[in-house]
Amino acid sequence: MTLQTVADAPRDLIDAALAARDKAYAPYSKFHVGAALRTERGQIIAGCNVENAAYPEGVCAEAGAISAMVLSGETKFDEIVVVGLGDVACTPCGGCRQKIREFTGSDATIYIINDAGKTLLTLTREELIPHSFGPENLK
Repeated sequence: MTLQTVADAPRDLIDAALAARDKAYAPYSKFHVGAALRTERGQIIAGCNVENAAYPEGVCAEAGAISAMVLSGETKFDEIVVVGLGDVACTPCGGCRQKIREFTGSDATIYIINDAGKTLLTLTREELIPHSFGPENLK
């Protein structure tokens, strides 16, 4: 897969993702992650990673934002920004890719930014998780 362009993430989502990352609870890995999504109705919802002593039981930033979105009464978003630490792209894990797949259309945009707010990757949902399994596979 070759990415043709890197479109800049929207500033309001960048700011929300960076603010969420600053609130992450990562005492073990020290790897703070933030995410912010924009729902179909334009609401910005953020999430941060939350670790605990039983490592695999933590919650990713993307999952936290998606859970908060569902709690708010919405079930679809069009774009999401994810930020980790430094200049290495912090792309969603496999589980979060599936969660993103569940609540977006194929034209959704996923922005991966660095901790300075610079966009490192711009992906469509199909680029993030090609040949994905979704609700239509259950029919």
